[in-house]
Amino acid sequence: MPNIRIAVVDDHEIVRDGIKILLEDEPGMDIVFEAENGKKAVNNCKEDTPDLIIMDVTMPEMDGIQATKIIKDKYPDVKILALTMLKEDQHIRKMIKAGASGYLLKSSGKEELIKAINKIMDGQHYFSDDATQAILQELVSPEVKSTREPEQVNITDREMEVLQLIVDEYTNQEIADELFVSVRTVDAHRRNLLQKTGAKNTAGLVKYAIKNNLFDG
Repeated sequence: MPNIRIAVVDDHEIVRDGIKILLEDEPGMDIVFEAENGKKAVNNCKEDTPDLIIMDVTMPEMDGIQATKIIKDKYPDVKILALTMLKEDQHIRKMIKAGASGYLLKSSGKEELIKAINKIMDGQHYFSDDATQAILQELVSPEVKSTREPEQVNITDREMEVLQLIVDEYTNQEIADELFVSVRTVDAHRRNLLQKTGAKNTAGLVKYAIKNNLFDG
């Protein structure tokens, strides 16, 4: 039986390296390519189509949701396993709708990653307990209750840029570098966003953006 040909797509090199280390000695699995964004993943599939792609959700240039849609359209036999820090139900639903066969959090261990790969390659779906719990939690007890409606919030263009980067998991230093401002300025924008939206922390800001579909499409 031929080895499972796997691609690793994540914008953080340390994550890609970690996954490769976990799988390199695993019998029956070969890493055929890696990519730092969805656009490169799509292009790489033209040269060396894998059996399964471990796909991050939020990445620059092209995110995992869009990349999954394109790859599944062009290469329907390729399996997609989302591997991300994001456990909000909206991200999970979007990845499933795009064609992903599984959703695994980066807090998962090697054993669960291999289990997910094997189940997906057997034609099944796999969702980590944390991801499943996130969906149930959102349905039963949504956490974003205290935030104000978007029409009541006057968020500036710059604050929207900062909020987008927060949603994309950028640190304060990374946001400062991206926008060519100081970390102190980023802190000020973050405080303003917390005050304007009524969110209590970064997770609240992310949930506010998701709930109000601020960055859809």
